[in-house]
Amino acid sequence: MNPVTFEVTHVCRQSGARTGIIHTPHGDVETPMFMPVGTQATVKFVSPEELYDAGAGIVLANTYHLWLRPGDDIVAKAGGVQKFMNYHGPMLTDSGGFQVFSLADTRTISEEGVTFKNVLNGDRLFLSPEKSIQIQNNIGADIMMSFDECIPYPADREYAEQSMLRTLRWAERGKNANTRPDEQAIFGIVQGGDYEDLRKYCADKLVEMNFPGYAIGGTSVGEDKETMVRMVRWSSENLPYDKPRYLMGVGAVNDLLEAVSLNIDMCDCVLPTRLARHGTLMTSQGRINIRKARFKDDFTPLDPLCDCYCCRNYTRAYLNHLHRTNEGFGTRLMSIHNIRFLLKLMEDVRQAIREDRYDDFKNEMLTTMKFDERGF
Repeated sequence: MNPVTFEVTHVCRQSGARTGIIHTPHGDVETPMFMPVGTQATVKFVSPEELYDAGAGIVLANTYHLWLRPGDDIVAKAGGVQKFMNYHGPMLTDSGGFQVFSLADTRTISEEGVTFKNVLNGDRLFLSPEKSIQIQNNIGADIMMSFDECIPYPADREYAEQSMLRTLRWAERGKNANTRPDEQAIFGIVQGGDYEDLRKYCADKLVEMNFPGYAIGGTSVGEDKETMVRMVRWSSENLPYDKPRYLMGVGAVNDLLEAVSLNIDMCDCVLPTRLARHGTLMTSQGRINIRKARFKDDFTPLDPLCDCYCCRNYTRAYLNHLHRTNEGFGTRLMSIHNIRFLLKLMEDVRQAIREDRYDDFKNEMLTTMKFDERGF
């Protein structure tokens, strides 16, 4: 028995978008969903209790960072990442690959794995598919990710193909290395750059390996929106319909809405807390920068359509004051709001799908909100 299973619960007659349920050892979660990122076994400035109140389901933890600090052995001794951080819902760990491959100036890639420099002390470290899964087994999340290479955009075809083939070999090695297959599931990751045949080949080979779920990687690495949608479509349409699909690193509203149209079930991003730290808030009318002078005497809620703790209790003027004075409470409130905004958005998405009006909902959201060249 796979520890993680998936069922489709409704298909929108208008759009073909779907809702579903992912069953995990730590509870069931509805899809499509947005997953907050807790890099260091904590979502920045937000407590587990506040995550529950915001409606969070799956939360991410970062394999690379927890390996370096406090060490995956410490997390294992605590009883796993849920007990360590006191979050009792389902959790997912990335493979560590994205962080390693972002260290382009200090890494060396071989068939066995990647050698790179520890950013904390300069030591040389080595991460292989087997080591990545061993670390994730110790961390103990319900869903683990295969170790893959996230290539830059653009990449020439030869490099993209060789990287994709290596990612497939690493996926098989990682799957075989899982010492807790009855407790932790591994998702394979589709790579292949901006090449349709490579994406299809990678998806087909991963499906042959029979993973309980599949992720789509290699997006949100500098490509334009049209290219991203193309890569996601090529990947998604070649994955099994009865298993969950996870688009990695996406949190902009227009990207989330487009992903749902492509039958993506799971998305994650650090965007909501990162924006909050800079005073940028997601609202039903678009983004606002709370630092602007016009908010100094604005005693209305941040977003009158939002039901989060911040919007129920505090005004734009107060948030403006907190941000201008660098008070941590302001960052907390704004982080809570941005996370709740995206979680509520996905609740509304699921409702629109169930009511067979997702295309109408999507078009209304895209019309109402103000987008810049990067999205929302």
